[in-house]
Amino acid sequence: MSSKSARVMSDDAASVDVPVGGAVMKGRSGLARIWYAAGYSAAGLKAAYRGEAAFRQLVLLNLLLIPLAFLLDVSRVERAVLVAVVFLGLIVELLNSAIEATVDRISFELHPLAKQAKDMGSAAQLLALCLIGLVWAVILIP
Repeated sequence: MSSKSARVMSDDAASVDVPVGGAVMKGRSGLARIWYAAGYSAAGLKAAYRGEAAFRQLVLLNLLLIPLAFLLDVSRVERAVLVAVVFLGLIVELLNSAIEATVDRISFELHPLAKQAKDMGSAAQLLALCLIGLVWAVILIP
């Protein structure tokens, strides 16, 4: 057993090595699995906030637009859509940052497929930002 794995008893009473640190959560179930998953999610949000200027800018945009959505005289469904699209912008930025980090982890070498992956992530973010603008405009402009 390596120093980075733990011995866990499986359902059929055989023991298996399960990597520690979140690589595989098959050794955890129930509330422990949820607890560790939440911790990994928090670490991801923290990493994005610290390392990605675009994510920080979108957080600021969310801090402005979400309260504004609750101040506007719109229906509950419209308010929900206004809030949902700005959250979608954050989600797409997290995925875009994950793509970039993965490509950079593999190699900093310039490669057409690496460029294509990064460009597609960037395009997804552009479309998410356009969607935010479009939805807010459609709901707010009479």
